[in-house]
Formats: sequence, structure tokens, C-alpha cells
Amino acid sequence: MSPVRYRYQTVEFDDTDIHVKTLRDKQQFSDTHGAAARLGISSATWPLFGVIWPSGEVLARLMFHHEIQGKRILEVGCGIGLASLVLNHRLADITATDHHPEAARLLSENVVLNDDRQIPFVRTAWRDSDSELGRFDLIIGSDILYEQEHAEQLAEFVDKHARLHCDVIIVDPGRRQLGRFRTQMRIRGYSYIEIELADPEHQAQPFTGRVMHYQK
Repeated sequence: MSPVRYRYQTVEFDDTDIHVKTLRDKQQFSDTHGAAARLGISSATWPLFGVIWPSGEVLARLMFHHEIQGKRILEVGCGIGLASLVLNHRLADITATDHHPEAARLLSENVVLNDDRQIPFVRTAWRDSDSELGRFDLIIGSDILYEQEHAEQLAEFVDKHARLHCDVIIVDPGRRQLGRFRTQMRIRGYSYIEIELADPEHQAQPFTGRVMHYQK
């Protein structure tokens, strides 16, 4: 098996630079001890956590300007964790989660690249009965509704970790489970609005997905 290859890049947020180490591309794979396989992560899906996706960049840019004072924030399915890195750089109270066994290591390395404090990280699946995460004022995520069962699992996980009054922001490129997730959130008592994005000058192609804002 060839060694995993990485790339380094800098993502600019106005006058702030966030330095990121990512997988070189979506062809990378390494599961020497079978940790990913035991979690049901195939060689085809293994690298998806380790690159910057358009939805992830949109979420990170939203978090660069979002009000964070006094809020405990959770990123679900963080992957490379660009939004968490931005929030951490702003000294927000941010906790990151992902199911992938390599997410914590790469997130920690990226924190070091930016000379910031370490981000609390919990490896958990949405179906896990008790993650011991506690409850949050703001829960965020991007491009995480892949499979049919994800809509209900994510809605249940979010509700389990939401404080009495909580904002939930999910950025989605237009996956099939979007409507099902909205229904599951409505069942749990969340109102919904869609955030309109200004045309971003930093993206070669305009983002055609949706930014969903739920409130309880």
C-alpha cells in the first residue's frame, strides 16, 4: 500500500489565514490496523473526511462572522474541520465530532499549524447511545446527509445535544435526504428558515446548495 499523500493550503477569511493540511486527493487510503473497516468505512469512502468540500468552506465562512459570545458550539461530522478551525481561531467554545478514526489526528495537526489551542474532539456515530458530549447552544454541520438513515439519525443526535433554545445550521449541496431531515427536525419541534448567500467572490463556481437554519 502506497503511503498517504497530503497537501498544504491556506484558506483566506478577509485578513485571516487558516492553514490546512488535507489529503492530497480523494484517492488516498490507509487502514493498516483495520480501524476504519471495523467502523464500516470502506476504501472508497475512507478519504472523504480529509478534503475540503464546497459546503464545508461555505460553513466556515459563515462561522467567521457568526455571533459566538457565550455560546457552546458543536460541529457534527466535522471531517477536516475547517469550520471548527475558524471558530477555534476566534476563541469560540467549539467541540468537534466525527465517526472517522483519523479525523482527530488531522484536526489536531491543523490546530498546531495555526498556533491555536487544541479543539476538544469526540469520535462518535450519530446512532451511539451516549457520547457524553452534553448540550450546546449552536450545532453546525456541512454535507453530511449521505444515506437514507442519516436524516433520522442526525435529527435525533442534534436534538439529544441541543439546549432548550438552540440554533442548528446545516449546509447541504443538495442531497436526497434534505427533505427527510427537514421533516425529522419539524417533528422534534424545530422551526426552519433558509439562509440566502451573497455571491462569493472566493469561489470559482457559485454554491448551488442550501444553508438551513433551524431553531428551537
